[in-house]
Amino acid sequence: MAAVAEPSNGEVLLKMAAAGICGSDLHYYQDGGFGPVRVREPIIPGHEGSGYITALGAGVSGLAIGDLVAVNPSQPCGTCRFCREHLPIHCQTMRFMGSAMRLPHEQGMFRDWLIVPAMQCVPAGRLITAGEAACAEPLAVCLHAVAQAGSLDGKSVLVTGAGPIGTLVTAAARHAGAASVVVTDLADAALQRVTAMGATETINVRHTPEKLTVYEKDKGQFDVVFECSAAEPALRSAIATVRPRGLIVQVGVTGDITLPLNAIVGKELRLIGSQRFDTEFAVALELIATRRIDVRPIISHRFPIDEAVQAFVQAGDRSAACKVQLSFLP
Repeated sequence: MAAVAEPSNGEVLLKMAAAGICGSDLHYYQDGGFGPVRVREPIIPGHEGSGYITALGAGVSGLAIGDLVAVNPSQPCGTCRFCREHLPIHCQTMRFMGSAMRLPHEQGMFRDWLIVPAMQCVPAGRLITAGEAACAEPLAVCLHAVAQAGSLDGKSVLVTGAGPIGTLVTAAARHAGAASVVVTDLADAALQRVTAMGATETINVRHTPEKLTVYEKDKGQFDVVFECSAAEPALRSAIATVRPRGLIVQVGVTGDITLPLNAIVGKELRLIGSQRFDTEFAVALELIATRRIDVRPIISHRFPIDEAVQAFVQAGDRSAACKVQLSFLP
């Protein structure tokens, strides 16, 4: 403990407890980056984390030593054009923990100790585990995506991709009032997990693609599609199965793909993107802390930090893994 720095004014020192491996972390490990974002210097990844407060800097209030908190990895500047327009997600100098987007890279949460501004820490209460609290970041991403769609009350929804994000989008959509949520994926294990998170129907499009084709009838059946796989065939299926003037929210990210523009124009579709989150982080943690959204089914594996390599290998196996987390406690 003697080698750990003390928090400065407005900061807290955390003993990290749990942190999830995100798709971007996996891309850094496997490929050295994704798209134009490349690792160009040593980086500590990790932006889905929770920890226990062990020291408070001067001027910190509302937090106490021993509190379990989830850490919001976003650090908008608060002064640029978009921050002034109340669009901090699009901050021109956004600092996002564990990101290689900028130089120097922003260091992340895969570490035993972390000093962080207190304003980025949201108390998790005492009813949930550290692993559950660490799911606040991915759930916040999904709540933001669902908010992009407006009211989902009574609507029919398709979610393409049943990874951690697709699974949490399913839970968020059901929480928002969707009458039905059909989820597609290529892996049976992923589809089994998403059923526990509120899916009303699952379709393995590798083995039974005809079950999704049924929804193309009469120009499409779904009111809203959340595309979470970043696979071109999935987006084409979304365009084919959403109703005229329906909405597709693109959540998954990838490189350049081709789109059937005639279908988008002919059906007068709306295709919008969704990235990250803002105020949804605190909302996500509250939903998790009260278990109004129970994230436990998505946590498929836990590894101690000294088995991080095994954890990353496991996270790369989608046939068995959903959310793989690292543990920093004995």
